[in-house]
Amino acid sequence: MNAVAPPESHGAAEVLRTYQAWPGKNKFCLGGRLIFGPDVGSLFFTLFLMLAPAVVFCVFIARKLMDEFSGNWGISILVVFIVFTVYVLVLLLLTSGRDPGIIPRNTRPPAPENLGANVEPGPGQTASLPRTKDVVVNGVTMKVKYCETCMLYRPPRSSHCSICNNCVERFDHHCPWLGQCIGLRNYRFFFMFVFSATLLCLYGHGFCWVYIRKIMDSEKTSIWKAMRKTPASIALIVYSFLALWFVGGLSVFHPYLICVNQGN
Repeated sequence: MNAVAPPESHGAAEVLRTYQAWPGKNKFCLGGRLIFGPDVGSLFFTLFLMLAPAVVFCVFIARKLMDEFSGNWGISILVVFIVFTVYVLVLLLLTSGRDPGIIPRNTRPPAPENLGANVEPGPGQTASLPRTKDVVVNGVTMKVKYCETCMLYRPPRSSHCSICNNCVERFDHHCPWLGQCIGLRNYRFFFMFVFSATLLCLYGHGFCWVYIRKIMDSEKTSIWKAMRKTPASIALIVYSFLALWFVGGLSVFHPYLICVNQGN
């Protein structure tokens, strides 16, 4: 559905785009081409958490390593880091600004005669419109729940996000760092983002230690004195170590979910 016609007025009826009459709490940009959650402001904080250490690494670590390595090795460290950072940022925006798999809501409840006979009424529901019903998926009978907000029976593994106020197909979670639900249509980008962010943290963490080693070799000093000469390296080592517990943990946890058929 690309357009919605509003109630007729005295003049010619103006056709609204779907995002202009959107019943959920999402925020749209570029004429509805980008869709974000209502807490999209947290995305800017996440961007800061990624860009600030990246700038510090380029200015205080990679630029110094360009003088330590001969030939094109020094500049390649900086170029690879910049390209990889841009790649991670693109994945971040693809995850946050993409439709996660929102199920279009109905304008009215489903007709009782189309619900089938094998149904189970729940609290607050009448016998004609039960809270659950049975459906057969690949020969397996499964119960699906009725969503009173969206006025539909949600497909299996779908859930209603209270933050975005939408039913999302294969709903995984609502990520507060990205300000978006993670579901069927953006799960692959989310996994690629956390895995790539893990590699980026390892890349920066490793070359901070390389720079410290270069200081030790050039000045014939101990590791502690070398670390005192580059506080930026110490800050990035601590920061990347803490970040690895977060994105690294997700990079391990989500492949496990995929292996046990719990991921998207």
